[in-house]
Amino acid sequence: MWGRDPRTLLLRALLLDWLGQLLILVLLMVNPVALAVPIGGSHLEGQGAWLAFCCLLYPLLGWLFGSYTVLRWRQLALPVLLQRLLLTSVVTLMVVAIARWLLNPGEEVWLVYRRVQFLWLGLLLVWSLLVRVGLRRGVLLPDAPRLLLLAGEDEQAAMLQSWRRVPQRERLEPVTLEQLQVALSDRACSLLVVLAPGLERDPRWASLQETLETQDPRQVRLLSPLSLFEQQQERLPPAFLPEGGLSYDDLPWAAAFSVQAQLKRVADLLVAGGLLLLSAPFVGLAAALIWLEDRGPVLYVQRRSGWLGRPFRVFKLRTMHVQPADAPALWTQPGDQRITRVGLWLRRLRLDELPQLLNVLSGEMSLIGPRPERPELEQELERHIPHYRKRHWMRPGLSGWAQVCAPYASSIDDSDLKLSYDLYYLRHFSTWLDLVILFRTIKTVLKAGGR
Repeated sequence: MWGRDPRTLLLRALLLDWLGQLLILVLLMVNPVALAVPIGGSHLEGQGAWLAFCCLLYPLLGWLFGSYTVLRWRQLALPVLLQRLLLTSVVTLMVVAIARWLLNPGEEVWLVYRRVQFLWLGLLLVWSLLVRVGLRRGVLLPDAPRLLLLAGEDEQAAMLQSWRRVPQRERLEPVTLEQLQVALSDRACSLLVVLAPGLERDPRWASLQETLETQDPRQVRLLSPLSLFEQQQERLPPAFLPEGGLSYDDLPWAAAFSVQAQLKRVADLLVAGGLLLLSAPFVGLAAALIWLEDRGPVLYVQRRSGWLGRPFRVFKLRTMHVQPADAPALWTQPGDQRITRVGLWLRRLRLDELPQLLNVLSGEMSLIGPRPERPELEQELERHIPHYRKRHWMRPGLSGWAQVCAPYASSIDDSDLKLSYDLYYLRHFSTWLDLVILFRTIKTVLKAGGR
């Protein structure tokens, strides 16, 4: 009811894509003459496995090539959307053709005929385009509420600056008390009103509170600044988190026996062990390329902060030129000249992180969690960012919510943004969220989107 959040848009787009595939399949079975293909007996006899394969392949490739990601954007660029949908359709056609060549199904499997695939994917491209444009224009979705911010001048500036750090479709409108009263009386659409804590000192607060309490809660919803960011951007900006707003006892795994925490450790051991075996040939090849480039050491060992800030040694494939032992700790910048040619690709594919699977097996790290930082940099970050040490309440991870939601940190401001996602992960840790992070990490690796 309260807005077109990204997950709702993505889920509805996925369901509508599946519905479109089924409708087009029915159309093909009803009108086989137009395809000039022999369909005899039961229309779906022998097609089940291929039908499931095609219905899963198209949305999977759409997710990989970003045809669902565009729903998150502030503005929907039609040329980009068309490009991504076309790429998804072409690659789907190619994968089905390769699968048909490898498996060589019988002539009765008409679903993999080239003309059937061309017509199916052509119609599906048009359907997917209409679905995404329709969802962005509010079809099958409730009207988005107006986001109104009532705050003092200083609080308002800080909130707007933090809100704009993340691309967001919804606009946060700063209003005065008089403008809020006009909006309440207008009732043209539902309202989401963000009230800053400092308003309680305003002499008009009692009257405002009485007015708000008489409003229909289905049309007017009140939020604190922290709740706004938590619900709309899935993060907790440390500047708006009160001192007692997040304690260790509030965390999902703080119970004496947490089933999800136990499952997380079991998954760490099984997945890390499996990945080590599967990735061993790639690590060996990467090690050879690193050594051949400059004859330097293959592994890079570095001190990082772990559970409760305790230092531990983390292992990585070396991606930079060998630095002097007394070199100061520096942020990695875009186009950093210290990165080698081999290292550039290892970082894009996240292959340099694979040796850290040994840290996962030893219990110093987890597969999913806040990324460990260098103690030298953390001393400065703790001085400038409130609540920074709370990220040490969980074992650091190979990937995390901050890694899949925020850009690479190369400054204190970037670290502040990433901490807001780490704090959200601490409060909302669950097996489901870990799976979401895992799949988004896989997407980053497949698209060589690391840095």
